[in-house]
Amino acid sequence: MNWNLLLPEYPAWQPQWNHGDIRLTFFKCLKWQVEETLNPIECPYHYYCDSVYPGNYSPVVDNLVFFFIVSTYLATVVIMVMHIAGRAQGCVQSKRYLLPSGPIGLPLIIFALAKGHRINTTFPLSSTGPAILQLVQISALAFANGGDNDIKYVFFEASTISGILHASMYLDAVVLPYYTGLDALVKSTFSGECPSCVCRNEDLVVGGTLVSYRGWGLTTFLVVATLCWRVISRLYGRKLGKFILIRELCTRLTHLHSVYRSRTEDVCNRSKIEMTK
Repeated sequence: MNWNLLLPEYPAWQPQWNHGDIRLTFFKCLKWQVEETLNPIECPYHYYCDSVYPGNYSPVVDNLVFFFIVSTYLATVVIMVMHIAGRAQGCVQSKRYLLPSGPIGLPLIIFALAKGHRINTTFPLSSTGPAILQLVQISALAFANGGDNDIKYVFFEASTISGILHASMYLDAVVLPYYTGLDALVKSTFSGECPSCVCRNEDLVVGGTLVSYRGWGLTTFLVVATLCWRVISRLYGRKLGKFILIRELCTRLTHLHSVYRSRTEDVCNRSKIEMTK
């Protein structure tokens, strides 16, 4: 969007409009309404924002969310280093409470994402939300929930899977209006009838076409599928042991065959070069 179009010398500009208010309206618009246009050539599609999310929380809330996310990230890094060094064996049961995918961190992250459309001052979740969700997914994959028995293990894993799906859903509720408003700003022109009235040459779709990221997407479903496979392997590990062993054996044989084939081709090519010389 060319913001020079909002200068007073342009007829679409109205003196009472404010740049910050217009941009906030676009990024927090909950419903875009299309209406009939009187100029189908220059303005085939005319949109305006019908409703927006409520105002933002105090910056104190953003700062609390920021410090919480940073603390969970640092805890994840420290636990991972301890785990690699072999010093985290004695705290297997307690370490999960410090992780972003743990029984304490994950519900708080879900609650923050559920209110994410109002956390938009110093730490906007519309921009940082995808990174937070990826941190939760990495934590869930890197650290398995240790349980004394299978029932406890399945309970924790099922809670983690449900939490990741809920977090993805709430994240989409935050980022999709933001991406839609960004598309409306970049690929539209102001009509001048209202602060959010724009003319477009194409339909305005939910989420826009500039950013393809979705919380409820392929990455989330792959993570959930991996966690489900982990549960199945834990419950039926003995039955699947032979299958996994055969799969690994086939993988190694395929890798050795490809290496042997590449080296053979390399030797043949070298011999051909020497013959030509």
